[in-house]
Amino acid sequence: MSALPSTPQLESPATVHPSSRWTWTVFSVCGVVAFGLFFIPVFIIRPFRYQAPQALLIAMALRQRAPLGTAVAGLVCLLCAFLLWRAVGRWRKALLVLAMFVVTFSAVMARLNHFEWMFHPIPAAQFMPQSQSKLDPKEMILAVRFGDDARAYPISQMAYHHILNDVVDGVPIAVTY
Repeated sequence: MSALPSTPQLESPATVHPSSRWTWTVFSVCGVVAFGLFFIPVFIIRPFRYQAPQALLIAMALRQRAPLGTAVAGLVCLLCAFLLWRAVGRWRKALLVLAMFVVTFSAVMARLNHFEWMFHPIPAAQFMPQSQSKLDPKEMILAVRFGDDARAYPISQMAYHHILNDVVDGVPIAVTY
């Protein structure tokens, strides 16, 4: 009885190696973590929305850890993308590039104070007499009076800008809300 030579089994292109599956899983989880570390605080800390105290605690904790967390997640994603690059086709390479763009964007944004972009000071306040004001009578205001000079600052504007530099009766002030 002679032994028949065995033919090597060829894998179909659709077969995914278990190690490749794990690499995709790690890549995906790290990508979601990097994006979440940036986006969750941005979503929670929004002007003109109710911000629950517990949600703010979570947002601030994530924001504090985001620079390191996005760097680690980004490096792991980069390593996984490097390992997967030769084994995947054109569409998956495009997916890798897109995901790396999102991860890199998240890592950069986690290091910037983008809230300053949203809450910039009013450069030059313009005032009008009360008789010409078009404010709703129920509009809440911050009021300042020095001597004969008085100013009213609408809360709806102050809530967005948070700070306004002004001079009232010759006294420079910073109005904040």
